[in-house]
Amino acid sequence: MNFLLPLPAFNPELLAIDIAGVRFAVRWYALSYIAGFLIAWRWFVSMIEQPELWKSQTPMDRKLSDQLLTYIVIGVIIGGRLGYVLFYNPVYFFQNPLEIIAIWQGGMSFHGGFMGLIVAVVLFCLVHRLPTLNVGDAIAVVAMPGLFFGRIANFINGELWGEPSRLPWAVIYPNGPAAICPADWVGVCSRHPSQIYEAILEGALLCLIFAYLAYKRQAFFVPGQIIGLFFIGYGIARMVSEQFRVADIQMMSSDNPKGHIIQFAEWGLSMGQTLSLPMIVLGGGIFIWARVRQP
Repeated sequence: MNFLLPLPAFNPELLAIDIAGVRFAVRWYALSYIAGFLIAWRWFVSMIEQPELWKSQTPMDRKLSDQLLTYIVIGVIIGGRLGYVLFYNPVYFFQNPLEIIAIWQGGMSFHGGFMGLIVAVVLFCLVHRLPTLNVGDAIAVVAMPGLFFGRIANFINGELWGEPSRLPWAVIYPNGPAAICPADWVGVCSRHPSQIYEAILEGALLCLIFAYLAYKRQAFFVPGQIIGLFFIGYGIARMVSEQFRVADIQMMSSDNPKGHIIQFAEWGLSMGQTLSLPMIVLGGGIFIWARVRQP
């Protein structure tokens, strides 16, 4: 039996008003970032106030957490936007440089935001003389809710479509790309809810795993190992979920309809998978280094 859930045309704006001819809107995408940051911040504060989670002492004082949040927000937003510009559509943005700052129109890269976060955290720890690995481990644990809410926002926006599918839980996007459906497809083109796959794998599942390691397996006692596991876990989850997702439209062309960045015979890797491969390798190196450094 195939249920084929037709999605309503969700409005990406929760609320919008016009003031003196200027439109102000509250978007689901922005709310997802706000929710992710707030949950991560409260969870982070809770962990640094539990000395039993740490081998010697908590990595930082409660008073510094507010400043750290500011660093992270700025790093993620700048890095996420620049990553999207450079990884996914550099030609367009170089021709239209003023649109680089138009983040309210959407377009953020996880890998870019992740690099921005790393730079922000390292800089913050250097300025305040904090143990970078311990702070990074805690941030890696609390980052998952933000990933979850971000993918749910993608689903509400009807973006980042999945590949065509006849599975019972396939969905019909009101504004789906009909041109990307197979030529022999008969009837309406239903698709994998790839955003939900990513929310479950990158957000919920990794969140449960890392919370278990932190609270039940004393993972913070070995500084850096959670960072390594985050690189590995996210990279694998992204590699898997991208198999069910249509490539970004700007990556596709007549001679590369699948939008593959790296091609292996009939198989290929999307941009997300290509960027995730070095994450897995680097994560493995960090994990081994952390374990050898402090068994």
